[in-house]
Amino acid sequence: MEKEQVSLKVRVQKLGTALSNMVMPNIPILIAWGILTALFISDGWLPNAKFALMVGPMLTYLIPIMIGYTGGKNIYEHRGGVVGAIATFGAIVATQGSLGFYSAIGGLKPEMADFATKYADALANRAPDVPMILGAMIMGPLGAWVIKKFDAWVQPKTPTGFEMLVNNFSAGILGFLLSLVANIAVGPAVETLTSFMAKGVDTLINAHLIPLANIFIEPAKVLFLNNAINHGILTPLGTEQAQQTGKSLLFLLEANPGPGLGILLAFMFFGKGSAKATAPGAALIHFLGGIHEIYFPYVMMKPALFLAAIAGGVTGTAVNNMLGSGLRAPASPGSIIAILGMTPKGTFIPVIMGVLSATVVSFLVAAVILRRDKSDVAEDDFEAAQAAVAADKAVSKGMAQSGQAFVDELGDTGHIKHIIFACDAGMGSSAMGASILRDKVKKAGLNIDVTNKAIANLKDSADTLVVTQEELAPRAATMAPSSVRVAVSNFLNSPKYDEIIESLSGKGIDNSPVVKYTEAPSSDVDLNVIDEVVFAHGEKVGSSTMGKETLKAIFKHNNIAIPISDHDFSELVAYNAPNILVVTQNKYAGIAEKYAPTAQHLNVDSLVTTPEYDKIVSRVK
Repeated sequence: MEKEQVSLKVRVQKLGTALSNMVMPNIPILIAWGILTALFISDGWLPNAKFALMVGPMLTYLIPIMIGYTGGKNIYEHRGGVVGAIATFGAIVATQGSLGFYSAIGGLKPEMADFATKYADALANRAPDVPMILGAMIMGPLGAWVIKKFDAWVQPKTPTGFEMLVNNFSAGILGFLLSLVANIAVGPAVETLTSFMAKGVDTLINAHLIPLANIFIEPAKVLFLNNAINHGILTPLGTEQAQQTGKSLLFLLEANPGPGLGILLAFMFFGKGSAKATAPGAALIHFLGGIHEIYFPYVMMKPALFLAAIAGGVTGTAVNNMLGSGLRAPASPGSIIAILGMTPKGTFIPVIMGVLSATVVSFLVAAVILRRDKSDVAEDDFEAAQAAVAADKAVSKGMAQSGQAFVDELGDTGHIKHIIFACDAGMGSSAMGASILRDKVKKAGLNIDVTNKAIANLKDSADTLVVTQEELAPRAATMAPSSVRVAVSNFLNSPKYDEIIESLSGKGIDNSPVVKYTEAPSSDVDLNVIDEVVFAHGEKVGSSTMGKETLKAIFKHNNIAIPISDHDFSELVAYNAPNILVVTQNKYAGIAEKYAPTAQHLNVDSLVTTPEYDKIVSRVK
């Protein structure tokens, strides 16, 4: 059962990434459409009938076709994109009114013109147009998958000299057939589904229940599903609603920067160590730059802060709902600048109140949590806390065993020609990390390009160094197994950047891991004679508890049935036996050995991210 749950989580994350990767590259089109709408429609800032004519066709045709093309291109390059765009067009036309038909009537024979007129009138009287964004998300990848499978079957059998003929006709014919399928089945089905969901959203809004959505949205955001939620679900529904009413509250559900801003402000006043020091810069980037991912590590290092994010999100949406707030188009990134740019004329104060109320509530809740929480993690270094949480999450998802996915060997990097920062969407946080390292590369005089992209678009290359977040490290290993890979906790504040520069410039290369451990060797530890593992700690139990849970996960994965517990140093006297393994941090090794000199000892630098656990497990018979 546990493996099925893990598999489901991974599949959901991959699906969300696929959806967001179709929409994110086309956000500029949505912004252009939003600006056209804000400026030139009848109630816009600068009403202009001629320019306003572009609003409808851009939403109806350009946006879905580009999303369909992008979805196909992500699967099978340009060829998949073309077939995906053709297939998408069939779904678009299935749900549109009479405009396209009337424009073509002039060139038809009289008997056909009469038929087209009757059919167009029937369509026009049936239902309002539905933007086919969801249809594009289906037909784009489907078209690419079909042509990819067809090519794999046909191309090896194609005679020399006929490749172009077969390629062009196969793509055209398959695209044609898929457009018919989309027109007959997919378009109407998506229209029905979209209308049903839109009515459901309207019901929630009218009943003032839409704020409950943030109970699920805020935690999902922090778990790297923010782009999937915003661009895969809310954008299609919000776009359809904005076409009908001129604005949509859905564009503010995920994009509202208030919850994250309140948490970062709480760290500025009540945080400790590196978390407190980095919070002001993170707040500025989050609020003005719209990079929401920057506050996720702050929440993950203290999970109780999920409550602050939820409280802020629910409050902000409730205020927006009561005041009738909404945006004309998606605000991406979720910057206050982008939000105000998409705000309809005359509704700036309600939108600002929604952001302000979310900020105040999340700040108050986060402040209470930070002031009352005296756990060990709260006082640890920010980087170490990030690594601990990321490792624990990776183990829980079954993506990696503790200590494996986060130790990347640089070794000889003289062959590196490219550095790629990879994150879930390929924008935002990875772009900022790339900018920081690009500046360091330039100052070091290195002729190496530094770019950023979505992790789903990584290409395997031996001359490339891939930098990614620790949570995404296993996926980076799958996408680019031959590349040199480095995992960091925080794109904005990682000491590994200096180590990368040293390695690339040929200074201090010692072929050792980027993450250097000073742990005692585990060669003397033999789990075959161990009856219990004890994590030893002092007054603060946070790190030892996480270490215990990490080792439990590793033992369970390897079918090792050795009990694990955690105890205060003074209680070790009851475990002073050679069949007991005592695990503690290096700085406390002397204390542990004093209370249990006969026991076996494993001293590590980090109780959560150490690779020593995997080493002792590998020797079990």
